[in-house]
Amino acid sequence: MSARPVLGIICDNRDVGGRPAQIVLDRYVRAAIHYGDVAALLIPSLPDLMRAAEVAGRLDGVLLTGSPSNVEPSRYGDGDDGAGPFDPARDELAMELIDAVTGRGRPVFGVCRGFQEINVALGGTLRRDTSASDDLIRHHAPDGASYDAMFDHRHPVALTPGGMLSAVYGKHQLNVTSVHFQGISTLASQVRIEAVAPDGLVEAYSATINGAPLLAVQWHPEWDTDSDPDSQTFFRLLGRALRGETLNS
Repeated sequence: MSARPVLGIICDNRDVGGRPAQIVLDRYVRAAIHYGDVAALLIPSLPDLMRAAEVAGRLDGVLLTGSPSNVEPSRYGDGDDGAGPFDPARDELAMELIDAVTGRGRPVFGVCRGFQEINVALGGTLRRDTSASDDLIRHHAPDGASYDAMFDHRHPVALTPGGMLSAVYGKHQLNVTSVHFQGISTLASQVRIEAVAPDGLVEAYSATINGAPLLAVQWHPEWDTDSDPDSQTFFRLLGRALRGETLNS
């Protein structure tokens, strides 16, 4: 049996029973391993104990996952304290990891918080009103919704004509799971828009950096992936990228 490529998956800092823990929700790991056909290693967000450069060279690519925490506004030059919770250790490790992995010409994929982290790492900014602004559709279920109901909140996204996702999916629109309070304000100059919500908010982007693909989505393809072929396609793209394949078909 030939060795599969190795995907690094970033961890959150969370409280478990009053104790600090490094956490990755099982659904991200299972979806990536199963549909991407990769092996996986979890990367702790402990920048006081390790640096991203120490592990980046041992990975074939990285997945930056969603999280309950938000990127600290100071990371993108906003003086407002903003709304937490925050995970500054993950912010630091993620920014280092994006730089280290793209610098080595290896793929980077992002989901939700990861989508936002990558945009910030590449020089973009965020807005924090995606479930409150009257100018936008609702990108999050109403307050008080159960956990499952939060992830039942869906809306369409239009795929950019001529874009990579449009070519891969062979259609103009996806219906996606939307669970986010923050979103893109200023898009990083290095990336191309791959999908937008009906209100014009950027929902996916891609880039090629040092010859390797980068793809990030604001929605949640890891939620109920087994019943959603479009979500399975996202993780198959991840596996193809880690194998050095092109992603435009």
